Amino acid sequence: MADRADVVFVDGVRTPFGRAGEKGQYWNTRADDLVVKAMIELLERNPNVPKDRIDDVAIAATTQQGDQGLTLGRTAALLAGLPKSVPGFAIDRMCAGAMTSVTTLGSGIAFGAYDLAIAGGVEHMGRHPMGFGADPNPRFLSERLVGEDALNMGMTAERIHDRFPALTKERSDRFAMRSQQKTAAAYAAGKIQPDLVPVAIRSESGWGLATQDEGMRPETNMESLATLRTPFRPHGRVSAGNSSPLTDGATASLLASGDAVKEFGLQPKMRMVSFAFAGVEPEIMGIGPVPSTEKALRKAGLTIDDIGLFELNEAFAIQVLSLLDHFGIDDEDDRVNKWGGAIAVGHPLAASGVRLMIQLARQFEEHPEVRYGLTAMCVGLGQGGSVIWENPHYNKRARKA
Repeated sequence: MADRADVVFVDGVRTPFGRAGEKGQYWNTRADDLVVKAMIELLERNPNVPKDRIDDVAIAATTQQGDQGLTLGRTAALLAGLPKSVPGFAIDRMCAGAMTSVTTLGSGIAFGAYDLAIAGGVEHMGRHPMGFGADPNPRFLSERLVGEDALNMGMTAERIHDRFPALTKERSDRFAMRSQQKTAAAYAAGKIQPDLVPVAIRSESGWGLATQDEGMRPETNMESLATLRTPFRPHGRVSAGNSSPLTDGATASLLASGDAVKEFGLQPKMRMVSFAFAGVEPEIMGIGPVPSTEKALRKAGLTIDDIGLFELNEAFAIQVLSLLDHFGIDDEDDRVNKWGGAIAVGHPLAASGVRLMIQLARQFEEHPEVRYGLTAMCVGLGQGGSVIWENPHYNKRARKA
């Protein structure tokens, strides 16, 4: 097999994530403007990168219509001030859109087709609810290709609870509470703010500035979580408290080859080791990261014990718990989602994959004793996605503080 080029995650930024809907901070903000804002900030943070040397731009969105349509990677590139010579395209893998943007462009770098690329995603769930305007083929149900629950993400989460009785509502609620607490602590310590891009917003009261995630609920406790209704099933186990909220937001990342890193004097934050996507039964899509992680580990020649940091997307608490149980990892393991996750900050579908990478990259800087990290997420219609990264700051003599 021919040698492949190193794929380096140079930098990543995101907008603050906003609550979807009329009361959310981005109700009067276009989706494409959110991702353009992130891209402009990314370019300004990396002035050594010549704009005309960027080989491609991939921007993901799940609902590709309106201000999320029209080949978003190309239109966003033009709006962000990139030369007209820089091409771009759009990607859709539902929740793993931005992750797929990164792995697709990363593959191009590894192959030698690209030196520099921008990968990201955006979702304005207030303007574009998941599945809005879609027309699923009736044969999905009439020919029993999928169960009726497969198109309802909340019902797929309930089905994981059904299949694995040890994954109780109490465990989901406790994981959700800890996510809120960890995110609040990370904000208090200034961990998250360095990679947030302030966004000008307009409301009835005038202009303002979005500077932090809108969905955080640090006051969450077990008592309040126990009182929340379970909208997907009477006496169910999935509630708004142990699920990610509907969210608006955008992410953007800069990827480079090892040669480009040297040519432009860039500082790598992570190196891509392997990635994998896998399919599972759509009715229990939340277990998707289990086979995709096994596949990525196998391709990297690693085991789960080699992973020192985990950034797992919290679409639902039950989804993360199913992966932890499968690999024998404790719910409270300090390696997992150290700064909380989507239950607290939100999950703007196609944007979330790069948020996981941004947080993992920051944690790598703080933990030179960790060599490998994992970003993983479940994907609607029964898929999972996983990317394994290597820490460029790794020092085998370092000791955990």
